[in-house]
Amino acid sequence: MICHEFERFSTYLPDIKVAVFYGGVNIKIHKDLLKNECPHIVVGTPGRILALARDKDLSLRNVRHFILDECDKMLESLDMRRDVQEIFKMTPHDKQVMMFSATLSKEIRPVCKKFMQDPMEIYVDDEAKLTLHGLVQHYIKLSELEKNRKLNDLLDALDFNQVVIFVKSVNRAAELNKLLVECNFPSICIHSGMSQEERLTRYKGFKEGHKRILVATDLVGRGIDIERVNIVINYDMPDSADTYLHRVGRAGRFGTKGLAITFVSSASDSDVLNQVQERFEVDIKELPEQIDTSTYMPS
Repeated sequence: MICHEFERFSTYLPDIKVAVFYGGVNIKIHKDLLKNECPHIVVGTPGRILALARDKDLSLRNVRHFILDECDKMLESLDMRRDVQEIFKMTPHDKQVMMFSATLSKEIRPVCKKFMQDPMEIYVDDEAKLTLHGLVQHYIKLSELEKNRKLNDLLDALDFNQVVIFVKSVNRAAELNKLLVECNFPSICIHSGMSQEERLTRYKGFKEGHKRILVATDLVGRGIDIERVNIVINYDMPDSADTYLHRVGRAGRFGTKGLAITFVSSASDSDVLNQVQERFEVDIKELPEQIDTSTYMPS
């Protein structure tokens, strides 16, 4: 997705070459690309970039900008943090370092600063406003056994362009998607149990509108921009207020309207919902029997 954005910019900078490197693809393809072309901008995952740099296929000695997107997730994982640190040490001392995230915990903030000298922190908006302007949010209290019937009813009753349904595990994603397909809903699923290539193929198909319903784990809870998604359903409650923010942010992107519905089926679910309301200063009400389509459907 980031590579695609750079490619759009290159309309005005035709001489700028962009390359993207990630695991799950034969590394020889990436090595051959680097041998035949010299990209000005490299977008990739830490593991693959480190492998290419260690093998001397990717030279980092002329790096002028070092950027981490979703830096909180990148640096929370100790394995990924080690990879980032090793890549960082291969780059010149004199460079610009930038880090981006919608959510940054107190624990990770000092880790970020270790990569920087006298950094400037820029807040795009007050944290209380992070749950997105134009996003209608509701919850439904129900038992675990009632979830499938309620989901079926919602998908029948609501108007939507595309919808993303979040679940908490790979098995639940596969089973729920299977159930929706059996009920003749145009559904597809994406989860970490698939190869990178399979995930990308499915993501591309959903983005192009071949399917209208995506069942997913938190693997797609961040950084996925699909303009037509206007409803997010938390079939399973996220584990934190931060995860909730990233999930519901899949709807109502690009300044459009959106609707987020969260299933609450336990005391711990209620606790997370309360954390969300306190943290982001929102009052999330129970889903009414009738909801005005104009509040969440783009005109």
